[in-house]
Amino acid sequence: MSTTPNQHSDHLRFHRQHEHLSKAFGSDVFGLRAEAFARFFGTPLFLGAQTIGVILWIAANVLGLAHFDQYPFILLNLAFSVQAAYAAPLILLAQTRQAERDKAHADADARHREALAITAAHHSAQMMELLKQNTELTARIDKLTAEIHGHLLPAPQR
Repeated sequence: MSTTPNQHSDHLRFHRQHEHLSKAFGSDVFGLRAEAFARFFGTPLFLGAQTIGVILWIAANVLGLAHFDQYPFILLNLAFSVQAAYAAPLILLAQTRQAERDKAHADADARHREALAITAAHHSAQMMELLKQNTELTARIDKLTAEIHGHLLPAPQR
């Protein structure tokens, strides 16, 4: 595997090809609006506002302050049905896109681990070669030191 120095400095090189999956619904206008809409559905602000709206709707119609949706609140039921009709496909789309992102990131992580393993194996082989060369040099130095000592120091008397 040949790599350029730039590949070694870019730690996200395996993830870059999947950047188009970063937005849950895509990067076009529809995708950005749909994502904002779907994200808002799950916020406490939306849930609280919806709860207050339903309470006011029911109270206004039960107490006679309004007469547009009498019990059994068919219009309110219709509003929830329309909301569900839009929310369900957006949630399914978000789940599908999340699965695509998870798969892409898992693939990128696996390729990154493989690249690290190849690099580690290469470094290990280099270290073994350097250790072998070091051992050979140490043996040569020991032999040369013994020869120098033999020339400079007198031989021991017996």
